[in-house]
Amino acid sequence: MTANPAILSVADLKSELAGSRPPVLLDVRWQLGGPDQRPAYEARHLPGAVYVDLDRELAGPPGSGGRHPLPDPEAFGAVMRRAGVSADVPVVVYDGGQGWAAARAWWLLRWTGHPDVRVLDGGLAAWTAEAGQLSAEGVTPAEGDFKPTSGPAGLLDADGAAARAREGVLLDARAGERYRGEVEPIDPVGGHIPGAVSAPTTENVGPDGRFLPADALRERFAALGVSAGSPVGVYCGSGVSGAHEVLALEVAGISADLYAGSWSEWSADPDRPVATGPLPQ
Repeated sequence: MTANPAILSVADLKSELAGSRPPVLLDVRWQLGGPDQRPAYEARHLPGAVYVDLDRELAGPPGSGGRHPLPDPEAFGAVMRRAGVSADVPVVVYDGGQGWAAARAWWLLRWTGHPDVRVLDGGLAAWTAEAGQLSAEGVTPAEGDFKPTSGPAGLLDADGAAARAREGVLLDARAGERYRGEVEPIDPVGGHIPGAVSAPTTENVGPDGRFLPADALRERFAALGVSAGSPVGVYCGSGVSGAHEVLALEVAGISADLYAGSWSEWSADPDRPVATGPLPQ
């Protein structure tokens, strides 16, 4: 696999962990609506990895900004420092294999100014499949020095997402049936932002949960209307799987912005329009 600045393979991670400048490891296992994953982390994790809780530490309290609004940058910075993150040390993030939670941590760190953060391609499942060592030992890292420097770049609000659908390409990373409005198991209304294109994030990976090759991803996004110079935005249900789609675009060499409030914020406002069916309009 060709090296990519956004993801790395198990082999590359093993090499870096054995080197003179090993990365900080963050374990961000999470299940939407599922049980707390800390016990799973405590039972087995990559040696030296620190657990980070998505719901409590990578998101603010649910409310008008959606189900997983962005955390306060200073609070996020404190979490990262406690996890041992410093500005001059690489960070590698992994989760249970789906990649959504790891991508959320990747996006937040990148958005807040960390210069070197990557996702383990395939996550814990890929690590164990390649006989990676696991540990049940507790981890207490030395305090890091990372300080967030967030700005508007890379982030869309609701009005910005609507504009991106009109003036560029807005990708909806949810399952197709939610986009079409056939089912909506979580949010108040089914459907999609008018003008958005259905682009389920599950189609960015193979059966093993690893990203498709960059060329294949570029072909996929080109078929969805992404061309050279296109301003691209992504949203999902609450800003988690959408981060994974932004990561897939990054693997393909395409920059994209995230509408972090996503459908959970959009659909909570009865004044915002809703489209249904298979077409963007």
